Amino acid sequence: MYEAFYSLTRRPFSTLPDPDFLYWTKGHSLAFTVLDYGVRNDAPITVITGDVGCGKTTLVRHLMNNLPGDATVGLISNLQEGRGDLLEWIMLAFEQPFDEESYVRLFSRFQEFLLDRYANGQRTILIVDEAQNLSPKMLEELRMMLNVNADHDQLLQLVLLGQPQLREVLRSPDLEQFVQRIAADYHITPLRSEEVARYVTHRLAQSGADHEIFEGETFDLIAQATGGVPRLINILCDLCLVYGFSYESKKIGTDLLMEFLNSSKEHGVFHQFRPVIQPSPQSVEATT
Repeated sequence: MYEAFYSLTRRPFSTLPDPDFLYWTKGHSLAFTVLDYGVRNDAPITVITGDVGCGKTTLVRHLMNNLPGDATVGLISNLQEGRGDLLEWIMLAFEQPFDEESYVRLFSRFQEFLLDRYANGQRTILIVDEAQNLSPKMLEELRMMLNVNADHDQLLQLVLLGQPQLREVLRSPDLEQFVQRIAADYHITPLRSEEVARYVTHRLAQSGADHEIFEGETFDLIAQATGGVPRLINILCDLCLVYGFSYESKKIGTDLLMEFLNSSKEHGVFHQFRPVIQPSPQSVEATT
């Protein structure tokens, strides 16, 4: 819609996970290091948590794109208790038949699958996104599946990605044995104010921008309004570009940004944006 107007090659602020746009903040670099370490060093369980929209799924997509050829990966991203048997979801993730009537027979087939991958020099990794939806019972069932071993080798590795609620679930005394199997763990925090400007500029550059589109004074307001959450930054910046396009404004300044935020507060559905304090003209002059 607005790409040609701003001389962009594609939309810079899509909310879909896209490793091409991955911006390596210190936190995301550490999170990926922990994730990559856990997978490559046969950690039984790796846990990565962070608030909604912090970039967990994008990191794991980047990991999947860069795994060595000896990895067989299954991804579950929409699992909830009461929506099918956990083992059936796992078999589906690995593109295996799951129509056995007996749980015992299906589990036997799953063991055969793991042993076959091992015999062919493959490591098997199960990634569960939105893992905060797993109940303690489901987590315990996953732990039991990790007990399928060959001699001293780990046949199945588990990666859990979840919101902070996952950490609360894992603190349950009933999951002590599960937690003891966690060998790699990291929590992603929101972007700091100075990282927001670099994040926005990075995504614009990845989309072909060769000139300033968001004026420097807007970045502090974007950081305030979004709390540094990447997905909210994407939503806000995308809609600001729509506003700018409608006003035929080649640059997004603080006035246009505040107009959108005020309109959203009054009439919109994006109530997740936080209140912001716009700098006075005097304070802006003092910093220029």
